[in-house]
Amino acid sequence: SRPILDMSYSRHFLDFQGSSIPSSMKKLVVTKLSQNFREAVTLQQDSPVPLPGDGDLLVRNRFVGINASDINYSAGRYDASVKPPFDIGFEGVGEVVALGLSASADYTLGQAVAYVKAGSFAEYTVVPARQAVPLPSGKPEFLTLMVSGATAYLSLKELGDLSEGKKVLVTAAAGGTGQFAVQLAKKAKCHVIGTCSSDEKGGFLKSIGCDRTINYKTENVESVLRKDYPEGVDVVYESVGGKMFDLALNALAIKGRLIVIGFIAGYQNPTGLQPIKAELLPAKLLKKSASVRGFFLNHYLSDYKMALQHLLKLYERGDLVCEVDFGDMSPEGKFTGLESVFRAVDYMYMGKNIGKIVVELPHSVNSKL
Repeated sequence: SRPILDMSYSRHFLDFQGSSIPSSMKKLVVTKLSQNFREAVTLQQDSPVPLPGDGDLLVRNRFVGINASDINYSAGRYDASVKPPFDIGFEGVGEVVALGLSASADYTLGQAVAYVKAGSFAEYTVVPARQAVPLPSGKPEFLTLMVSGATAYLSLKELGDLSEGKKVLVTAAAGGTGQFAVQLAKKAKCHVIGTCSSDEKGGFLKSIGCDRTINYKTENVESVLRKDYPEGVDVVYESVGGKMFDLALNALAIKGRLIVIGFIAGYQNPTGLQPIKAELLPAKLLKKSASVRGFFLNHYLSDYKMALQHLLKLYERGDLVCEVDFGDMSPEGKFTGLESVFRAVDYMYMGKNIGKIVVELPHSVNSKL
């Protein structure tokens, strides 16, 4: 029986390795609503480190994930009632360095955890214990599953109706969530087609089981689909929007399903949208008995833990590749420290990443980790 540690109300607590938790920290804050991330977000140097309540964990973040929708959040598109300043960042992996009394029933100091909660772009984040996911270690690969992997798994499971021999088209297939859509469709014994922007990405996609890669910089996606798949594709996992959405819609087979998980091509526009030929949509769907379905992870949280446990098992068995991109190949090198989140967001919108973009937050010198 280990001692229960109640540190909820102490302003001067120690972490499990004996190094003081500082009283202030760095964090990113949205100070102005804008789809231009650099304009919207400010790096604050001396924010107070938050204190965990009775059912909370204080997590020292080690890795934070970059998502296309960080820009939507900084533009205030998810909740018009929320006014700046507010914290940003959706997911993190780190260690528990303090916790409330109730939380200590299930968690212990030093434990590695992952979480999905607004405010991860900070050195420390308070996470309700019930929302945390205990991890065997603090590897960045676990971070790829929290939003990106869970989105692919739940959307394909709930909306994809995958079965052997179905043709599945994944747009932005080498990205953070596309990599999982490709692998999960292959596990369902589907024929998988992936669009990407370079031969290097095409090589990665082949290595994770993609049957046909289409480099849209050197090949005409529409022509390839028409020539190689004259009967159309059964399922599209679509995250690009704009012209790619139109192409994907036209490529649907009879009873085909197009799953919209995002439309990154428009997120940097003032409206957050890129035009599509929507006026033809009813006729196109009717002609093929086809459907378009949207998927937003927040609406499927009742199944989230089950999805994550399934994905964690696949990864731990070696049956799932969780590709992490730390920006080593970016002009200024690896994404290290909160100040590099700005570069990481730019890198994603330039379409450079292979896998999930992750920023590492190094621990301060006095930490023993």
